[in-house]
Amino acid sequence: MKVTIDKNSGYCFGVEYAIQMAEEEMEHTDTLYCLGDIVHNSMEVKRLHEKGLRIITREQLQELKDCKVLIRAHGEPPETYQLALKNNIELIDASCPVVLKLQNRVKHAYDKMAEVKGQVVIYGQKGHAEVIGLTGQTRDEAIVVSSEEDLENIDYGRPVTLFSQTTKSTKGFYKMKDLIESRIQQESLPEKGAFFDANDSICRQVSNREPQLQKFSHEHQIIIFVSGKKSSNGKALFEVCRQENPRSYFIENELEIDSAWFKAGDSVGICGATSTPMWLMENVARHIRDLTV
Repeated sequence: MKVTIDKNSGYCFGVEYAIQMAEEEMEHTDTLYCLGDIVHNSMEVKRLHEKGLRIITREQLQELKDCKVLIRAHGEPPETYQLALKNNIELIDASCPVVLKLQNRVKHAYDKMAEVKGQVVIYGQKGHAEVIGLTGQTRDEAIVVSSEEDLENIDYGRPVTLFSQTTKSTKGFYKMKDLIESRIQQESLPEKGAFFDANDSICRQVSNREPQLQKFSHEHQIIIFVSGKKSSNGKALFEVCRQENPRSYFIENELEIDSAWFKAGDSVGICGATSTPMWLMENVARHIRDLTV
């Protein structure tokens, strides 16, 4: 079998930056806390745990004082920074620059919408760390929409400004945009442009993975997609692979590989999410090459 790792897969800039900051800090710190999983990949979380990184919840953060806490790439709401000041916590801020820019845009839009009794709407996964950080810029007043049913929570008689979680599907965002525009037209509201402002805030490093994976999936008989099960980006990108190649399999590590998936002479493509480390894909590749088919 020929086994190829997709050169475009693996960490996005934001995740790579956060892990680099964590590793550099742990070189001279016995224990570094991280608010939530630094990356949605249990294998990488385990590796960093062995170096001294301790994952904590928001509830546990309330009890900490006089320590160091890493803010991961997803970003945090304003109250996290306020709590850190109160409890003398030194924050190691590894928020992705793309996410920080979006937080500022959401805050600015919220202030403008407040002047006209408008609404900020965020297309994203409810409860996702990045979305919590974004809604925090609006005092948690933003409306989060994940599905068409959630659109019922929007008041179409009031102005609407739409943003997207940076890792959501471009196709999904524009579907939501079209549905909102359609509802505004149904309400027969004048000057539609004054009532709706849609902002495509999806990270292009993430969105460009979709066409790249479509091409990669066509180039191989079988696709092994490596990702943490908690990664929303991983789930979305795996669907891109599966739609293009029905012989696509989602695994978290090499232990989940079934030799029955493979046929002699197969061209095997290995790819992953923006939260998948290259070392893990290399482990998977070695395991597959060692199989006897």
